[in-house]
Amino acid sequence: MSVCELYSQFTRVWIPDPDEVWRSAEIVKDYKEGEKILHLKLEDETIHEYPVDLSTNQLPFLRNPDILVGENDLTALSYLHEPAVLHNLKVRFLESNHIYTYCGIVLVAINPYEQLPIYGQDVIYAYSGQNMGDIDPHIFAVAEEAYKQMARDEKNQSIIVSGESGAGKTVSAKYAMRYFATVGGSASETNIEEKVLASSPIMEAIGNAKTTRNDNSSRFGKYIQIGFDKRHHIIGANMRTYLLEKSRVVFQADEERNYHIFYQLCAAASLPEFKELALTCAEDFFYVSQGRDTSIEGVDDAEDFEKTRQAFTLLGVRESHQISIFKVIASILHLGNVEIQAERDGDSCSISPQDEHLRNFCKLLGVEHSQMQHWLCHRKLVTTSETYIKTMSLQQVVNARNALAKHIYAQMFNWIVEHVNKALHTNLKQHSFIGVLDIYGFETFEVNSFEQFCINYANEKLQQQFNWHVFKLEQEEYMKEQIPWTLIDFYDNQPCIDLIEAKLGILDLLDEECKVPKGTDQNWAQKLYDRHSSSQHFQKPRMSNTSFIVLHFADKVEYHSDGFLEKNRDTVYEEQINILKASKFPLVAELFQDDKDTAPATSSSGKGASSKISVRSARPPMKAANKEHKKTVGHQFRTSLNLLMETLNATTPHYVRCIKPNDEKLPFHFDPKRAVQQLRACGVLETIRISAAGYPSRWTYHDFFNRYRVLIKKRELSNTDKKAICKNVLENLIKDPDAFQFGRTKIFFRAGQVAYLEKLRADKVRAATIMIQKTVRGWLQKVKYRRLRGATLTLQRYTRGYLARRLAEHLRKTKAAIVIQKQYRMQRVRQAYRRTYKATVTIQAFTRGMFVRRAYRQILLEHKATRIQKHARGWMARRRFLQFRRAAIVIQCAFRRLKARQELKALKIEARSAEHLKRLNVGMENKVVQLQRKIDDQNKEFRSLTEQLSTVTSAHNMEMEKLKKELKRYQESQGGDDSQRLSLQEEIESLRAELQKAHSERKILEDIHTQEKDELTKRVLDLEQENALLKDEKEMLNNQISCQSKDEFAQNSVKENLLLKKELEEERSRYQNLVKEYSRLEQSYDNLRDEMTIIRQTPGHRRNPSNQSSLESDSNYPSVSTSEIGDTEDAIQQVEEMGLEKAAMDMSVFLKLQKRVRELEQERKKLQTQLEKEQQENKKVQVIETKNETDADQDADLAYNSLKRQELESENKKLKNELNELRKAVADQATQNNSTHEVQDSYALLLNQLKSANEELEVRKEEVLILRAQIVSADQRKRAGRSTEPNINARTSWPNSEKHVDQEDAIEAYHGVCQTNRLLEAQLQAQSREHEEEMESLRSQIETLKEEMDKQQQTFCQTLLLSPEAQVEFGVQQEISRLTNENLDLKELVEKLEKNEKKLKKQLKIYMKKVQDLEAAQALAQSERKQHELTRQVTVQRKEKDFQGMLEYSKEDEPLLVRNLVTDLKPQALSGTVPCLPAYILYMCIRHADYVNDDLKVHSLLTSTINGIKKVLKKHNDDFEMTSFWLSNTCRLLHCLKQYSGDEGFMTQNTPKQNEHCLKNFDLTEYRQVLSDLSIQIYQQLIKIAEGMLQPMIVSAMLENESIQGLSGVKPTGYRKRSSSMVDGDNSYSLDAIVRQMNSFHSVMCDQGLDPEIIQQVFKQLFYMINAVALNNLLLRKDVCSWSTGMQLRYNISQLEEWLRGKNLHQSGAAETMEPLIHAAQLLQLKKKTPEDAEAICTLCTSLSTQQIVKILNLYTPLNEFEERVTVAFIRTIQAQLQDRNDPQQLLLDFKHMFPVLFPFNPSSLTMDSIHIPAALNLEFLNEV
Repeated sequence: MSVCELYSQFTRVWIPDPDEVWRSAEIVKDYKEGEKILHLKLEDETIHEYPVDLSTNQLPFLRNPDILVGENDLTALSYLHEPAVLHNLKVRFLESNHIYTYCGIVLVAINPYEQLPIYGQDVIYAYSGQNMGDIDPHIFAVAEEAYKQMARDEKNQSIIVSGESGAGKTVSAKYAMRYFATVGGSASETNIEEKVLASSPIMEAIGNAKTTRNDNSSRFGKYIQIGFDKRHHIIGANMRTYLLEKSRVVFQADEERNYHIFYQLCAAASLPEFKELALTCAEDFFYVSQGRDTSIEGVDDAEDFEKTRQAFTLLGVRESHQISIFKVIASILHLGNVEIQAERDGDSCSISPQDEHLRNFCKLLGVEHSQMQHWLCHRKLVTTSETYIKTMSLQQVVNARNALAKHIYAQMFNWIVEHVNKALHTNLKQHSFIGVLDIYGFETFEVNSFEQFCINYANEKLQQQFNWHVFKLEQEEYMKEQIPWTLIDFYDNQPCIDLIEAKLGILDLLDEECKVPKGTDQNWAQKLYDRHSSSQHFQKPRMSNTSFIVLHFADKVEYHSDGFLEKNRDTVYEEQINILKASKFPLVAELFQDDKDTAPATSSSGKGASSKISVRSARPPMKAANKEHKKTVGHQFRTSLNLLMETLNATTPHYVRCIKPNDEKLPFHFDPKRAVQQLRACGVLETIRISAAGYPSRWTYHDFFNRYRVLIKKRELSNTDKKAICKNVLENLIKDPDAFQFGRTKIFFRAGQVAYLEKLRADKVRAATIMIQKTVRGWLQKVKYRRLRGATLTLQRYTRGYLARRLAEHLRKTKAAIVIQKQYRMQRVRQAYRRTYKATVTIQAFTRGMFVRRAYRQILLEHKATRIQKHARGWMARRRFLQFRRAAIVIQCAFRRLKARQELKALKIEARSAEHLKRLNVGMENKVVQLQRKIDDQNKEFRSLTEQLSTVTSAHNMEMEKLKKELKRYQESQGGDDSQRLSLQEEIESLRAELQKAHSERKILEDIHTQEKDELTKRVLDLEQENALLKDEKEMLNNQISCQSKDEFAQNSVKENLLLKKELEEERSRYQNLVKEYSRLEQSYDNLRDEMTIIRQTPGHRRNPSNQSSLESDSNYPSVSTSEIGDTEDAIQQVEEMGLEKAAMDMSVFLKLQKRVRELEQERKKLQTQLEKEQQENKKVQVIETKNETDADQDADLAYNSLKRQELESENKKLKNELNELRKAVADQATQNNSTHEVQDSYALLLNQLKSANEELEVRKEEVLILRAQIVSADQRKRAGRSTEPNINARTSWPNSEKHVDQEDAIEAYHGVCQTNRLLEAQLQAQSREHEEEMESLRSQIETLKEEMDKQQQTFCQTLLLSPEAQVEFGVQQEISRLTNENLDLKELVEKLEKNEKKLKKQLKIYMKKVQDLEAAQALAQSERKQHELTRQVTVQRKEKDFQGMLEYSKEDEPLLVRNLVTDLKPQALSGTVPCLPAYILYMCIRHADYVNDDLKVHSLLTSTINGIKKVLKKHNDDFEMTSFWLSNTCRLLHCLKQYSGDEGFMTQNTPKQNEHCLKNFDLTEYRQVLSDLSIQIYQQLIKIAEGMLQPMIVSAMLENESIQGLSGVKPTGYRKRSSSMVDGDNSYSLDAIVRQMNSFHSVMCDQGLDPEIIQQVFKQLFYMINAVALNNLLLRKDVCSWSTGMQLRYNISQLEEWLRGKNLHQSGAAETMEPLIHAAQLLQLKKKTPEDAEAICTLCTSLSTQQIVKILNLYTPLNEFEERVTVAFIRTIQAQLQDRNDPQQLLLDFKHMFPVLFPFNPSSLTMDSIHIPAALNLEFLNEV
């Protein structure tokens, strides 16, 4: 391209400017070659004529297109020069607030002077695993690149951080180390990464100070090597330091401070442990107050000192050593305050013996006061013949004192570094390391001395290494792409380095002058002038003979030679050092011991011995002057610098250049002059120059084709080879063949060629745009004309219609008026007629009525007279009839009496005859016999009824006994005793009294209330009239208020529901995080155990610790117990064994106790309901008993039941005792006898004897019961006879009444029954009293539990006010403290119970084992009968022949069962069978163990199963199918344990057949909790596997892949995705890949029978992860924040939503988790100009935080010149509108966040007896029962 084409009209250029360095301008007239003036227009519209030098033809720099401004990589700019670099950095820093920018391999970091939220854990995880350049520049990206190359290439790495003081070097290095500590955390529990980070506050305290440029400036260089093992975990670290600025100890310039540790120690001087230091405030000490400002704004020295002490402790520095260090530091302060008095002669001086500071100095260092006083003012001169003691002048003494102070501080600094290295040292073998070099940048001040010379010398060496590395990378890239290249000329600063370090160079001449006895700085400067005056990098100032100028790569620096020799010698008098060596404090003496052998090994050389490069000390210790030659400071620094360069050359370097934007430390303020100065000094512009000399712009063929497809002709697109198409297009567009090169995978362009292509593309697009606009505008005008014509016709049509309708309406109204008049007149006449007619009819009606009423009254009077006559005549006739009838009756009575008397006399005569009596007695005996039989029948029926009643009452009593036992156990578990019970009863009585009192007060209040109510009602009636006037207004207000209240109530209810749901989710997530932490600790324990096994396999003494536990041991799971009290006892026992402190930290014990509290609460509610039922039943029974107290049948029944119960209990106890004695005897005989056959025979004989004895006993018991029943019935009959006849002997009418029972026997029986009744009454009363006491105690316990619940609710409300982390800590502490207090109260009771329990368990295990071994040899029938005797389950024997859904196995087959069913089982082997078949089989085995009441078997089976599942999951930790299979089976087993637990809450959907399969003996509630925790762990592993498979696809599929073809364009890029960061292979994915993967997940989980609710939760979690990863990458990538990406993203999300609907998962909440990503896509698509647009964005993007919205707007990048960038004003408008939002400060989403999983109860419809076991499982040893 010619100059005329480049410098044409409207082209923008950069011209120099004295204020802004470079200024933008626009060419207003085409430039032609040979013209001397270039016509420009500045940004302020002023015209400027720029002169052009024709000799050099140097034209202004061209400006890049706007589309390239703000690039992440400076090398992506088409025009690479200084103004382009400066402008790009300025735009990114000020407009986008981006402080990091790439410049090829260099990361440019600008100090923002403000805390930015871009260094959190979420950002670390976002950059972990990413390629450098894929996302925004960051220090974490450089650290990740170093870590990745170390892991992939097995080569050591280095990160070189440099820059001016205050540019942020230390902070950048600190963040890099934090990244390594997080990503490469140590695998062991040594917390080495914490120690690495803890070294920073120590080194900052002793090596950093405030300067005029930086409040925390590092005054030394350090190189930290972080060691890694083969698994890339941190195992240790080592630190090397360089050139500590010792002069700062004794001198500080204005507005500067000494090292931080001095001020920190002074701030903590008031602490009691530092009283002996005798320190006061910092202003009182000379060494720390010379800068006149002893404080830093915003820094608390006391707080920093506490952090320093904590860091010392963490690094293992003992408290005594810390105190010694602080004594040494305090002694330096006192030494600076020592007053030196000059003598009169001026050649000598002295120190007062009473000097307080000297005394403190000697006391703190433990040295002799007189000697130190003497040798501070004298020196020793040693000659060959004798030794002289010479006095020193005041200045010499001051210099000697300052030298001693500097030497003491330097030795202490080296000692601390050495001990830090010891703390970071490890004995493990180091495989590789990453070094972080935090070293001073190029420095130039008004007065530059020896320190600046050494610093700039080091920067010369580092710049040379940097240049070579950049050059090497450029050439490697060209060779890799197989393009021809020529040697690139770059600046080589080797001559400047030779000037400094070569033979007879500056350093050599300085050392030589130091050897001269009377060498001076002036003589040395003169030697430099003589030797190097001809060097091109050395100059002599015109106005000085003691200064010299060195031309460094960055700038010219003038050094003043004053003080060079003294600083290079670093002289300290030997006498003073000898005094310090003799200190009584070991640490002080150790600091100053002769270290002849420490020169090569002062630092911890052993710490890096295992690395590929041996690490040697770069900071040799200072040594006192003696007769032997001592190495100078310059020589030591040159040696350590050469060692550093060797290390860096053997590693792969990564560069971070820190830039200080301004000297005022203002946040986000950019000073172009300071920035350019630093860019030139740090080598960034050199990188740009090297890149510009070659081919800086690089495009892949695919990206080039997509970007510049518009420049390709249609006929060329027919070719399928994109590479050939690109070649043809470039050859046609760019005529210069040297302007580009075709590589193997990329096209390389010279500088400016991409800008030219962009211009061609913009012209082509502009022409196409004009054509489109022309066509569209014509079409719009045509549409507008048609619309206007149609509108005109429509208006005309509507107007004419309106006029016609108006005429018709007039005619219609006229006709209507006539009709109305006619009708009105007719109506008026009709009304007059109707009035006349109505009046006439009314008059006629009244007249006729009057005549009719008059006739009716006459008829009525005649009728009444007739009725009176009728009644009078009837009464007279009836009276006459009654008189006649009475007379007839009197006559009849007299006659009949006469006849009766005659008959009575005849009957009396007949009755006296004997024959008549015989006839009467013939039928009487038969009647008596019949009555006797009838009574017997009734007695039998009564006896049968009493037996039935007795069975019912016995069952009721047994149930009552069970309830009493449970109540007793519950009381024991709660630790209640009699004293407590009595106190609680008294408290209840007092509460009852208070309640009665409250009732009385309530009655009084009710009366008062009724009175007031009456008064109020009267008052209301009075006010009703007034309220009537305001009724309308009130109704309106009420309607409004009701609407508002409804809305507010609805909103409040919704908020409360959301809060409750959120709290529940947080609680569940906290619990599941604890489970996750437990699984992580379990995994780490496995790893440690594996390492221990490996260590034990090594030869040597092996020791097996007795307290070592295993994850597979049974102690991880609770034992099966039939009582609830045993669970808490196990937990309490664990607490006591571990101690209270450990118990407080044991989360498993805490969770177990917490679960136990919930179970006790449920049990309390159950007992309360049962007690209420029992009370109702007791009341009914009491009512029945009061009604039937006189009934003898009820008394007999109670007596019979009581006797029978007592008899059975006594006999049962005897049988148990005899059985235990027989078993013990058999067991003893079995152990003594060797013959098993004889033992079995004797055992069988004893069993037979026992059986016969039991049968005989049953017969005897039945006989006794029958006899007693007969006695009781006889007594009842006797009492019945007494009630009818008081005398026992007067029973002549009942001859058969005493036929069976004698009179005396009956009397005795009666007395016995009476006694029995009295006993029963006493027992009943005692039981009723006990029952009432138990009820009262239970009520009191309920009240206490309610109070505890109220307290817990209060604490819960308090915790809601705290942060989530504080809530978790507070909740755990409260729960642990409460449970610990309860457990301490129960300690004594638990100890007694534990002792008894242990004894009983041991005896029971021994006896059960012996009995089971003997019973196993018996026949199957005998074993079944034995089980029948022990379990007393009669119903089982009746269904013996049917399959009852139980599987029996022997104890020996348990490992085989677990292996075949768990360990070796493949999910494919069960395809086509019932889902979750292993879970059903395991439950059937558990059910059989429950059936035979074998708790050990249940415990062993469940423990082995759980451990087996864990082993399988650990082995297949990346197998989604296997993990899903065991998640479904674990959940199904959990559901089975719930469904068949016998709990009514889980049995609502069971069939009667399924209810028969419930567990009978054991409560496996705790195992359900263990299985639930295991399910959570499996679920988390399943999510982890699925996320690991999906995560590599998300960014490529959601953000990069073109789902809508041709929509997105490609923007020019720089070093993004360069070869060193990329792994070979194509990593691009489409959305179809994600959909296919999720289809696979869904089909696997559905086929394996996983619950639908869990499947929904899985996909909700996966969709959240997709949303988080995609949004995080969007927030960290500038290249994808464009309108086209938003369109692609919205399309991809809609496809995923469609997939959810297709799989019926739209109700899972997965779509809602994508809302932040949806809003981000909409934000990219919305218009971003006006305030209305800002309001629309704020209203729409509710799921994005303010920080995220602003970040996306800052990153928004147009893909072509026709799009506009988002202005800063628009972003400020957004921030102003969103400032009231209470958004979190976190920028990125936590993609590792896991929603708490919920396992809903899902009962199975299958019955156990319907399940078939396939033969492929090899479970033939299982027997169906």
